[in-house]
Amino acid sequence: MEQKFAYCGDNCSVCPRYTAQSIEDLRNIAELWYRVGWRDRILTPEEIKCSGCSSHKSCSHNVIDCIVGKNVQNCSQCSDFPCDKIDTMLERTKRYEKQCREICSDAEFLILKKAFFEKETNLTNMS
Repeated sequence: MEQKFAYCGDNCSVCPRYTAQSIEDLRNIAELWYRVGWRDRILTPEEIKCSGCSSHKSCSHNVIDCIVGKNVQNCSQCSDFPCDKIDTMLERTKRYEKQCREICSDAEFLILKKAFFEKETNLTNMS
């Protein structure tokens, strides 16, 4: 499978939201996102499904508008990289990783780790 990365360094090619194959997959993901505290309710399959980054999509790291405005493919290509947004995102990611390690099963954590907790390495390798 070809690797696909989000602007912020998330690995879409292993993200359970992006790679979900069924409504049941999406329901399970919505429950996991709620359980780890990433959502305040269990989202519907339509709400949780991700088709990748775009300028009309909300970004919890606030990087989409920045990327589009600077006309680069990802944060690592920006002349300001790493910036305050990236530093804040990476600190937040570290907190999420610790939280997920405590809440998730080993299998769930491994999936989340590959998808979301290797941002810094992914961005460094893209530059």
